[in-house]
Amino acid sequence: MTSHSVQWFTAKPITPIRRVLNSAIQTSTTQSSPHPLTSRNVAVIGAGAAGLVAARELWREGHKVVVFERGEQEGGTWVYTPKVESDPLGLDPDRTTVHSSLYHSLRTNLPREVMGFRDYPFVAREEDKERDPRRFPGHREVLMYLKDFANEFGISGFVRFETEVVLVGLEEGGKWKVKSKSKRGEDLDEVYDAVVVCTGHFTEPRIAHITGIDTWKGKQVHSHNYRTPEPYRDQVVILIGSSASAADISRDIAGVAKEVHIASRSVADETFEKQPGYDNMWHHSMIKCLSEDGSVVFLDGSVVLADIILHCTGYIYDFPFLETNGIVTVDDNRVGPLYKHVFPPVLAPSLSFVGLPWKVVPFPLFELQSKWISGLLSNRITLPSEEEMMEDVRAFYTSLEASGIPKRYTHNMGDYQFEYDDWLAAQCGCPVSEEWRKQMYLAVSKNRRARRETYRDEWEDDHLVLQAHEDFKKYTLNG
Repeated sequence: MTSHSVQWFTAKPITPIRRVLNSAIQTSTTQSSPHPLTSRNVAVIGAGAAGLVAARELWREGHKVVVFERGEQEGGTWVYTPKVESDPLGLDPDRTTVHSSLYHSLRTNLPREVMGFRDYPFVAREEDKERDPRRFPGHREVLMYLKDFANEFGISGFVRFETEVVLVGLEEGGKWKVKSKSKRGEDLDEVYDAVVVCTGHFTEPRIAHITGIDTWKGKQVHSHNYRTPEPYRDQVVILIGSSASAADISRDIAGVAKEVHIASRSVADETFEKQPGYDNMWHHSMIKCLSEDGSVVFLDGSVVLADIILHCTGYIYDFPFLETNGIVTVDDNRVGPLYKHVFPPVLAPSLSFVGLPWKVVPFPLFELQSKWISGLLSNRITLPSEEEMMEDVRAFYTSLEASGIPKRYTHNMGDYQFEYDDWLAAQCGCPVSEEWRKQMYLAVSKNRRARRETYRDEWEDDHLVLQAHEDFKKYTLNG
């Protein structure tokens, strides 16, 4: 924490792209339902953060809930394991799969005040010496928070652990067949009124496609299978990507590697510069091609003889269990057609997705999506007609295309997440996002750019932390 003067600043100006995107979420069309409230049998797929809060909101709304979780504990991607997959690139369909993509050194890149569910603050438990009280804690602390949340609301009682869903398919009458198999050997065929998909999107790797990459003789790994820097000791490593994980992993590896070269398409083609503070790390433009002798040619003209290429290139959406007769597809990482990133209009509200948007503060967004889904399933609120929802989806996709936004960025919500959250809140009849949360997110983003190496431990937004804790009192004073 620093004692420098506070720097206030406001939200980004509304750019043409952001204005077009915002137009898709400005108008509230959901209305109170005249129909009697209904309790439904709902299957939730996944017991990560999205599945846990979805289960809570469905239960609060009066629905009967079963959560299917193939792991042995709740937490989803926040359950760290040193295990990696048998195919380090994650392309072999017959590989041994690992759900989590956590690396050992990971700390959150958002502060705990922003991260937490809105009515269950992520506060430090300093009385417990085994917990991590830092404002930007390590991954284990997030898992402990999710376990606390599950215990507080009794959610674990809804979860079938070590049970994998192998098929979700349409039945007559708009219901859903759910086939599952447990580690104990139990195979079940069940029918549910609705299914909420909460499986996350940090498991199936996306690989960079570069000329010569299929015949390159060096080792290739996707960051999904990165855990510790030790395997990279004394190696020349090419890291592809510019995301938060790429920044973390490059610094992690630089402590042991001979050289680290970061290739990014987000910089100018002529970029070739040493990273400040490092003697063995360079930032390049994207790779032009790879040669069989192990050399890597960059667009900036430099050539590096490398041992390993590490793909920090993100993930693809994948729902191998879901059969909708072609109604829902994944096309260039666009899951669609989806109304407001949640409902396929033809199947709404019996099929929904929680947690597809990225570049967001995830937990509060999951919470609001789950409140909306739960209220719709109980008939407390209603959706527009199928035709109106499809028109909204078409208009959104057209606006993306007109703004030059690639299809694969359909669920990138970085510029308008709070507008989206507030739209959801309006549908549910609950308060919009707290102003301190919005300002804190902006302050942290600015600080991250200014202090790339130290932003997790040095900041200037203590006034916002105080506002957050004042707000938390209404949830925490009575424990």
